[in-house]
Amino acid sequence: MDIKEAVSTVVSGDSLSMDEAALVMRQIMSGEATPAQLGSFLTALSLKGETNEEIAGMATVMREFSLRVNVDGMLVDSVGTGGDGLNTFNISTAAAFVAAGAGLKVAKHGNRAASGTCGSADVLEELGVKIELSPEGVERCIKESGIGFMFAQAFHPAMRHAGPVRREIGIRTVFNILGPLTNPAGAQSMLVGVAFQELGQKMADVLRLLDTQHSIIVHGDGGLDEMTLSGDTLVWEVNQGQVSNWTLSVADTGLPVT
Repeated sequence: MDIKEAVSTVVSGDSLSMDEAALVMRQIMSGEATPAQLGSFLTALSLKGETNEEIAGMATVMREFSLRVNVDGMLVDSVGTGGDGLNTFNISTAAAFVAAGAGLKVAKHGNRAASGTCGSADVLEELGVKIELSPEGVERCIKESGIGFMFAQAFHPAMRHAGPVRREIGIRTVFNILGPLTNPAGAQSMLVGVAFQELGQKMADVLRLLDTQHSIIVHGDGGLDEMTLSGDTLVWEVNQGQVSNWTLSVADTGLPVT
């Protein structure tokens, strides 16, 4: 299937299989799709609604085209989808440092702010961190310090084929979902915050299709793409191919309500 056939399929209201979505994404990442074809495909897919299989197929290929970071052992990442409009500080980056301090190996994947006050790249840059390290540099950071940062713009060079079209059409597309799913180090465990409740189950199902080892997706009361101390947090857990969900209250954390 090529992207022209995919546009026709999606416009008709039908969905692509995981393999078909991967084929289309390979054309996009290799620069074979024209801007008009890409814009039509992204818009049609957004209007239809992306299926778990479509997202997983595209994420698989986006991972293939990324620069790779190779570190032995269990790697974790903490990331949010953004888009909650609540202008919180970059909690996922702070959490990454806490996790590394606790002894985990953290492969932090992030970018500059798109909709919020600051992205992880913005925070780290202000702290004096060199955010555009090579894969070898990131590997060394993780091995020596327990944490390394992969700047999305540097580690996904094939996104240059999609970036201009995304900016021109100006709507949320599947790429807003793909970011947290395409860690260049292949982190096996993730903490993912989602700004919209309906994304929680979808993100969990996609991570299951992508064979995540153990990941947690959270959505805070009030539309926060983080865990919250102001209300309940909805939690979806993906563990060894099984998805479960529950609600975490502030009382469960042992911390005061804010």
